[in-house]
Amino acid sequence: MRTENELACAMPWNPSMKSALSPNLLINGRFLGRRATGVDRFAIETIRAIDQLLELSDPLVAGLRAEIVVPEALGGMANAFRHVGLRASGKGGGLRWEQLALPKAARGRLLLNLCNSGPLLYRHQVTVLHDAAPTRVPDSYSRSFVAWYRLMAPRIGRISQRVITVSEFSRRELCDAYRISAAKIGVVPESGEHMLRVQQHECAMASELNGRAFVLAVGSLNRHKNFQLVAEAARLIRDAQFDIVVVGGGDARVYGTGQAVLPGFVKHLGYVSDGELAALYRSAACFVYPSRYEGFGLPPVEALALGCPVIASRLPAVQEACGDAALYTSPDDPAELARLLERITTDAALRASLRERGRARTAELTWRATAVKLIEEISPWLM
Repeated sequence: MRTENELACAMPWNPSMKSALSPNLLINGRFLGRRATGVDRFAIETIRAIDQLLELSDPLVAGLRAEIVVPEALGGMANAFRHVGLRASGKGGGLRWEQLALPKAARGRLLLNLCNSGPLLYRHQVTVLHDAAPTRVPDSYSRSFVAWYRLMAPRIGRISQRVITVSEFSRRELCDAYRISAAKIGVVPESGEHMLRVQQHECAMASELNGRAFVLAVGSLNRHKNFQLVAEAARLIRDAQFDIVVVGGGDARVYGTGQAVLPGFVKHLGYVSDGELAALYRSAACFVYPSRYEGFGLPPVEALALGCPVIASRLPAVQEACGDAALYTSPDDPAELARLLERITTDAALRASLRERGRARTAELTWRATAVKLIEEISPWLM
């Protein structure tokens, strides 16, 4: 007699099988208990793309039965997916739940961690490590956060069946910083196409922006995001005809005293909704990404998807993501950035050219491609 797993492999996938067969892929849903960041966006959109593959009965996901596991405190939340289940298991939350309750919920099934961490005592897992930022730019984070990642990331790299990251640059970084074998690390792309689904909301921004042209920057206020570079560049432009708008929040538990303090003339809007962010991307004269360290660079790809011209730091991962669709500057040279800001805000033909290149680049980056590559990476360990 065939086992349940043998039957699952032999039979074509049908959504009605969800109730008859137990899941063979458990997804760490810890991220659903917090306000979404770029890493969480990767998780949500990747799961959404897997859900769509299941909806279409794509042969790639034949036999796949996926379920998100969350703490019991989140058990009342609505499931946003049709073919990926949602189950609450285990008390507590956060790191404690991830280390103690999550392995019990997995019970030998393949566990997929999409947001940089996983249980240290569970081997049948695949973990996405987006970068080595806590090691490379430790001043941007709290001491406790850095200490935890220096312990956790190398251990996760050793025990996971496979490690996934989001750029070739990050693959090299994980090898060097955490001593994870390059052969063990797979690379999947990210995408900005989710912003195309968003219905923009402009009214909440009107009172802050006063109708003036503005340059937009997006990200948390930790130091390596380097927003001060934009302010320094603006000071070098005599009679600048634009404002500077920074969007994003910060978590003291993660960033500690590493959060930047912006000058008063910079308009810091804090955390905004996706609808407000879409309106800002579409309305900005350009988007500036002055970061000193990135594993991918999702915000500039989002900006490109919505037709916003991009100036970004000359970083390997960001250049890998944006290609020739962006202008690049040194993260340490405010004069170079000032020249680019003056050029891009006054040259309509340049902005039009960058928008065209941005559309071509982002057409190559889709969440479906992310999901397909991820499934291909983890399939040897699915039972």
